[in-house]
Formats: sequence, C-alpha cells, structure tokens
Amino acid sequence: MSDLPQLFHAIADEPSARARARLVERGLEGRVQFRNVFYEEAAAALRAHGGAALPAIWDGAKLHEGEAAVLAFLDAL
Repeated sequence: MSDLPQLFHAIADEPSARARARLVERGLEGRVQFRNVFYEEAAAALRAHGGAALPAIWDGAKLHEGEAAVLAFLDAL
C-alpha cells in the first residue's frame, strides 16, 4: 500500500463527491490515493482504521472522518 494519505469515498455519496472535487481543484491527485468503498478491500481498510463515515482520510496515523474534517485536511496540504 502507498504511503500517501488515503481518501475513502463512495461515488454516489454527495459529501464524497465534494471532497473529490476539492482534491482535484487543489491539484492534489498525485498526493492522495483514492479508495472507493464500493470495493471490499477499501471498505475493509476503512473499517480497520476504525472508520464508518464518508468521506474519510487516513493520513498514516489518524483517520479524519466527515466532510468538514476531510476538506480541512485537504486545504492544509
């Protein structure tokens, strides 16, 4: 697995869509890995980090859950 922060998202989830849009607007595509929870491997990784809410970002040490936390994380990159 990559050492990049991981954005856990779902395609049909509106807060996830806003997080993906912010990531692209800020030109961070190469600095954050996309993890679509439609795929069981990504969903299992989110659960392994103690998460359930979308969107979420795992930064390697902490899980940031929910739209506000994810947008703040992306804005700080």
